[in-house]
Amino acid sequence: MQQIVPIFLTTILIATIMNVLFKRFAMPTVIGYIFSGTIITYLFHLPHHENSSLSHLAEFGIVFLMFTIGLEFSIRHLLSMKKEVFLFGFLQLMLTGNLFGAFSHEILGIELKSAIVIGFALGLSSTAIVLKMLNEKGELHSGYGRVSLGVLLFQDIAVIPILLMISLFTSQNQAVGTLLFWTMVDMAILLLIIFVVGKYLLEYFLEWVLSTDSEEIFLIATLLIVVGASYMAHQLGFTYSLGAFLAGMTLAETKFKYRIESDLISFRDILLGIFFVTIGMQIDLAIVWQNRYIVLGLVFAVMLLKALLLFSALSLFIQKRTALKASLTLMQVGEFALAIFALASQNRLIDPVSNQILIVTVVISMILTPFVINHLKAIADRIFAKEPQTELILTSKGYHNHVIICGYGPLGQKLAKKLKALGLAYLVIEHDYTLAKLAQSQNEPMILGNAMERTVLEAAGIKEALAVVVAIENVAKTRMVVDTVTSLAPEINTIVKVQNESHQKIIETFQVNHIVNASKVVADAILEEILVCKIKDV
Repeated sequence: MQQIVPIFLTTILIATIMNVLFKRFAMPTVIGYIFSGTIITYLFHLPHHENSSLSHLAEFGIVFLMFTIGLEFSIRHLLSMKKEVFLFGFLQLMLTGNLFGAFSHEILGIELKSAIVIGFALGLSSTAIVLKMLNEKGELHSGYGRVSLGVLLFQDIAVIPILLMISLFTSQNQAVGTLLFWTMVDMAILLLIIFVVGKYLLEYFLEWVLSTDSEEIFLIATLLIVVGASYMAHQLGFTYSLGAFLAGMTLAETKFKYRIESDLISFRDILLGIFFVTIGMQIDLAIVWQNRYIVLGLVFAVMLLKALLLFSALSLFIQKRTALKASLTLMQVGEFALAIFALASQNRLIDPVSNQILIVTVVISMILTPFVINHLKAIADRIFAKEPQTELILTSKGYHNHVIICGYGPLGQKLAKKLKALGLAYLVIEHDYTLAKLAQSQNEPMILGNAMERTVLEAAGIKEALAVVVAIENVAKTRMVVDTVTSLAPEINTIVKVQNESHQKIIETFQVNHIVNASKVVADAILEEILVCKIKDV
């Protein structure tokens, strides 16, 4: 205890100072945490190998991250992303895993089983960094953000068979068929328990907890659900984060979604910080220096090849600009690779020096990632400066007393049609390229841009507008658009469509003039139809 307290305090001090300095240069906290872990390892002469107790605690940073991501994506939402998850994710991992595996075996002469494990581990990207940054930037539901999330979800699922491969390669007693059979049985049990319990018990349990009117008890109950689902998945042979993600998806269907999400953010961020500190603690600078050219070459080759392969695959299905941004976002090697390398090293599939080289390669790629993500738009603009989508960008010069419609989804399309029929001036702002092309084909006045950006709203003539209608389905993006609109033009008439009462309470904090609660409108419409039926019967 006498040693732990100074280490703990020093780590917090170093991380705080470094992150304050890094933030001045728009660098993410991830880098500060990794550097802090490396510094304290040398200050206190700590071992570079993984500390099991600390790593288990740190892993819950990813657990809480995956749980909050699961809250954003219900089962219906995941099914709507089947192309991004199962097609794009499968292509990405198969292409990169097989290429890196073949290179390791044929060129570097690594034994086949070890090469396969290394290849597919290098094919994984960083869920922790990418999703954290996309969340912070409000890009999780953008075109490239949706693709990135889909690929990452597939990778998280794929961690299970990769870990299973290590068991198969080192197992002396169990047949392959038997191992695969019991894995499928365990997965069925996990899904059955989480979804059945989630559907029939969790909502009633949380309502019962809320009857105490205690924030503390509700928070404890939420932690019980997250940790319990994660532990159950782990006991059945899967990753902690998979159980947390499934639990989050289950609770995404309940009315407690937003409350739970706000309660867990602080836990998630603190534990993610510990996770990145443990990554920094595994870096042995002596081995890194001795193999510096190998490490740098490996980092450059892996990141470049991952980006090129994914871009080539995605370009067959989506716009090249979106494909480029998604490919650059996912070009690093992720934290799950560190766990795979550690397990492979324990089972003697990877020698200690190679393991250290691979760890540092992963860490450097993760350090470089925030710089790449922060400059995605600039990179895409430079490469695709003459991309056809620039032709869609219009300005609102000449508009006065017009209605700005943020979002050209089903609601935005119906609203535009009605305004056109009434002869009222309007302008559509849409960020999704597919919807923008649809609007262009229908000769709608529009701007291709993100309504969360002040420059886009100013280009739309927000200060001369009659009203702004936020017709966006995504709750998180709705909040950010409303925040930008009210800060830029607080006096304007802002009309926002919300999904339910909890969403309405959030939007009310922005002092919005008009809120349309979709659930209430539907309820009123249904009631009206019931009354009509009753009158007819009479």
